[in-house]
Amino acid sequence: MGSAAASPPPSGKLTQDELKRVAAHRAVEFVEPGMTLGLGTGSTAAHALDRLGDLLRAGALPGVAGVPTSLKTEAHASAVGIPLLPLDAASGARIALSIDGADEVDPDLNLVKGRGGSLLREKMIEGAGERFVVIVDESKLVPRLGCTGAIPVEVIPFGAPHTLGLIRNLFDGLPGFHARLRTVPKTKGDDGSEQPFVTDNGNYIVEMFFEDGIRGDLRNISDRLLRITGVVEHGMFLGMATTVIVANLDGTVAVMGRKK
Repeated sequence: MGSAAASPPPSGKLTQDELKRVAAHRAVEFVEPGMTLGLGTGSTAAHALDRLGDLLRAGALPGVAGVPTSLKTEAHASAVGIPLLPLDAASGARIALSIDGADEVDPDLNLVKGRGGSLLREKMIEGAGERFVVIVDESKLVPRLGCTGAIPVEVIPFGAPHTLGLIRNLFDGLPGFHARLRTVPKTKGDDGSEQPFVTDNGNYIVEMFFEDGIRGDLRNISDRLLRITGVVEHGMFLGMATTVIVANLDGTVAVMGRKK
């Protein structure tokens, strides 16, 4: 993959949030007037939304509109003045560019996304566009997917424990593998009990954990997961990113392109 690096700022090391902002602002430089954008979800993508809002209010990006990947992004984009379109309305104009963060990026620019629970809408919208620019800080670069945390799988609520069992069976005998249903504290009561996390689509999330990341053919693993009845989608975004912008701790920015 090709890369280019910008010069570091005169100050010292940046905080992680500052790194996210640097990467997000660099990604927004790809946006041109009249574009329809896929608007990502998460703390890094939020900086891109703020920057887009600033440029729109300044009149620098006339005709730009966005398709949000979550209800949270929809609310944020509306608050900063980004005109919004539903995915079906955007299909005629074509999504020219999507901008979003990622939980992990491997050397081939495959991604783990959706630890915040928005993976299905993210994959639908970002997969519908012409270009997908991913914005991360260097802590998200990994040798293999699944090295730093969960790989999420969205499942329908009906029979979710059964579907969880089928996912576990898929990796039966793999040392260090485990999977669980994501839960959150109940909104009522203080007895410490939990309930399943519910996505914007009304589904549940199964979290898969690997001791040292996923080894093997990722596309084959993807296909096997998607053949499980009850699985809606998973958080491996394979071959989707066209550009990854990485903000390094020393303030430099690397722009990496997908291998041809």
